[in-house]
Amino acid sequence: MSLSERIEQLEAEINKAQARTAEEVERFRVAMLGRNGAVTELFETFKQVAAEEKRALGQRMNQLKQRAQSRWEELKAGVSAGAAEAGPRVDTSTPALLRPTGSLHPITIIRQRIVDVFARIGFTVSQGPEVEDDHHNFSALNFPPDHPARDMQDTFFVEGPGGLALRTHTSSVQVRVMEGSKPPIRTISPGRVYRNEAISARAHCMFHQVEALYVDEGVSFAELKGTLDYFAKSMFGTEVSIRLRPSYFPFTEPSAEVDMSCTICGGAGCNVCKHSGWVEIMGCGMVDPAVLANCGIDPERYSGFALGMGVERIAQLVYRVPDLRLYWENDTRFLDQFTAGSVRS
Repeated sequence: MSLSERIEQLEAEINKAQARTAEEVERFRVAMLGRNGAVTELFETFKQVAAEEKRALGQRMNQLKQRAQSRWEELKAGVSAGAAEAGPRVDTSTPALLRPTGSLHPITIIRQRIVDVFARIGFTVSQGPEVEDDHHNFSALNFPPDHPARDMQDTFFVEGPGGLALRTHTSSVQVRVMEGSKPPIRTISPGRVYRNEAISARAHCMFHQVEALYVDEGVSFAELKGTLDYFAKSMFGTEVSIRLRPSYFPFTEPSAEVDMSCTICGGAGCNVCKHSGWVEIMGCGMVDPAVLANCGIDPERYSGFALGMGVERIAQLVYRVPDLRLYWENDTRFLDQFTAGSVRS
């Protein structure tokens, strides 16, 4: 077979070549353009061609090699495109496979909700130490030296000088705010507090409080009652009502306990409200002038109100979980029920 005929034969083979896989593409390259490939061997034969024929045959040889290379690129591109089409497709309408995620603790959810309610009427958040001195925890708040709260049966004291104790309320934060700020003061102080109490369904040695303080010129009891009504309706719904009962706290005068109409029975009476139609939610009162004076605020010019609530108590009424111990046993079967969206508006 002449060289010209061999060129024509290879051209026909190259044009008819097909490949469905990358391996077949590679076999084509080796068969035509490899070290021992047909086109490569043809160039070795070309060295023996007579000089007068080399010019014409040389052009055809170069065209043959170029055609082999272009066909190899075509086959390679075709296999890549086919693999992409046959590969896995992403269905954007398929629901995502979500892994189990954690949720906020129910006490954290309620505390943040309380903070949000007061933030909407201009209250800022203040923080203070959980280990407090006698002045901020007791003396500045009108607790006399013989008050029961100073007894070891009620308070966790810290060994050592200075009369330190785990704070029994976040009112100590209010003292620090009044000592370091000038009226008008409008702040809340959420945080952990500690009482030396036996753990039961209704009591715990560690719990959470949120206390609010408003001090300015001309602050009245009517403003306190309006704030309480706003809070109750924001937290539990517009259908609830509140009532105030006279009470006593060393740092407020007059003082009151705040009751709310039972959200479970609608005021008709049930086990939760002890068939009274009312449940206690917090204590409040006008800041005692002596407390203002202790903190360097002129009681002749300024007045104020304070209120305080247990976060666990509010959580009990929102989630209707009567046993406080459930919140701290870290049972994921219980905690997984709570999400931020489960708090009622």
